[in-house]
Amino acid sequence: MECFGYKAWQNIKITSKTIQILGFAILLGYYLGACVSREIATTNTSGSQPSPTNQVPVQGQPNVAAKSESSKSVPKQINKLQATAPTTRGRTDVEENREQYSRLPENEFQAVSANPRSTFAIDVDTASYSNIRRFINEGQLPPVDAVRLEEMINYFKYDYPQLTDNKPFAVTTEVTQTPWNHQHRLVQVGLYSQNTSIEKLPANNLVFLIDVSGSMSDANKLPLLKSALRLMVNQLRPNDQVAIAVYAGQAGLVLPPTPGSQKQKIIDALEKLEAGGSTAGGEGIELAYQVARNNFLKSGNNRVILATDGDFNVGASSDEELVKLIEQQRQSGVFLSVLGLGTGNIQDGKMEKLANKGNGNYAYIDSLLEAKKVLVKELGATLFTIAKDVKIQVEFNPTKVQAYRLIGYENRLLQTQYFNDDQKDAGELGAGHTVTALYEIIPVGVESNVSLGKVEPLKYQNPIIAKSAIQNNEIMQVNLRYKQPQENTSQLVSYPVTDTEIKLDNASNNIKFASAIAMFGMLLQDSQYKGSTNFDTTLQLARQSVGADLDGYRAEFIRLVEKSKNLKISRN
Repeated sequence: MECFGYKAWQNIKITSKTIQILGFAILLGYYLGACVSREIATTNTSGSQPSPTNQVPVQGQPNVAAKSESSKSVPKQINKLQATAPTTRGRTDVEENREQYSRLPENEFQAVSANPRSTFAIDVDTASYSNIRRFINEGQLPPVDAVRLEEMINYFKYDYPQLTDNKPFAVTTEVTQTPWNHQHRLVQVGLYSQNTSIEKLPANNLVFLIDVSGSMSDANKLPLLKSALRLMVNQLRPNDQVAIAVYAGQAGLVLPPTPGSQKQKIIDALEKLEAGGSTAGGEGIELAYQVARNNFLKSGNNRVILATDGDFNVGASSDEELVKLIEQQRQSGVFLSVLGLGTGNIQDGKMEKLANKGNGNYAYIDSLLEAKKVLVKELGATLFTIAKDVKIQVEFNPTKVQAYRLIGYENRLLQTQYFNDDQKDAGELGAGHTVTALYEIIPVGVESNVSLGKVEPLKYQNPIIAKSAIQNNEIMQVNLRYKQPQENTSQLVSYPVTDTEIKLDNASNNIKFASAIAMFGMLLQDSQYKGSTNFDTTLQLARQSVGADLDGYRAEFIRLVEKSKNLKISRN
């Protein structure tokens, strides 16, 4: 039947204005009814049925009722799902920017007389740097709260000494002038864990937990993720196993645990995923952990890899609810890594919290090249933990240091007493990871232009300074605590740091390039402590310390600084 409109109306003879209005109303109703009928007929002819809003939007989804290839059973709720097409495709809020970043006031200088110790958990996340890169490459400076200095610094590898003992990592320190304030000293503390080839790593029990809600339909989200995970799947070994769980209106298992030798089967399951619907992230997390627990490898790497733009709006969705859920689940020995994707909807703070509480890491995938870095080149660091709950506590010598400031790690700070508390969660170190921390210190006797405030002397205590503090040239001692991945008792190692008074020009490329990154981050933050830093001095220091740059990451950093300089000029 054919829809008709104005031409059909012209063929009708009218005798009065009333009849004309009545006829127009009848024809309009007939027109709408005919068009709707034709749309329904077309839909039925194509063979697809509209799916309920609570169905997981997976086109051509494998039989979700299929049993796992392992001896463990699949959770019951999976069997309720059907392979249906999505009711809605794509984002409904394309023009609305819902990105959110946690506010993190930068660390201030602490007087050694009042706070002689600094304690924090290590952080191996790199998401902030790749996210900042995305903003700059799109022609805009990033939001201040998107800048986390430690993640920018730790994005890069440094030429730290190799392991010489049976510890899971090596520690190195260096002291030089602070580039942005030559009155001050800059101390670099570096941790390096030995990179291990994928063939030598324990077997993997992986569950890909993939957000397939409507907001994931953009090209830089689910389509990019499929390409990224294909790269990772190609690295799997026959003794590895992979399951794929998804969530939208509700959660479901689209691929039961499958050996790494069946790569095409895994890739086929990935290819059939499509985006649509709401976001039941909490339910998806529970399902993924259950699948991982059911197939737990006692001596292997058990991990959930959550890939999302961070939008959780059904079920457990608040930061507090999700963090509590993750804290409960990590007791099972299953770790969590988070891959952030896309623009306009990134819930950055939430994803960082989940990774931190899940004993994992957080990376932002802005391109296929970044996916290759995280999921292929650095796969061991991404997946395999060699030391967990790694904490650093620095004690400063009051005869040498009057004040200090930890650069970055604002949301990883710990109370002093937590350093010796094995019940307190901290950071994880992966195979091949490097972790770098920078302290800016003000030596005793220096009249700094930084305001330190005034601390009243204690009435009831008179601290006694040890003779050893006066007699040696140590400026601080670095203490580290860590646990082996399968253990719950920490081990302590200590390293004294001596002021070598090395001029900046004679310092290593390690500390100079890390300093350039810190300077860039402080410029983006408009830090009150940036001192004499500007884009030109940052570029000069970065160019001097590029060193061996086989992957081109440091050259890319220099280009980002140049672009940011131009963006800043054009803004002003």
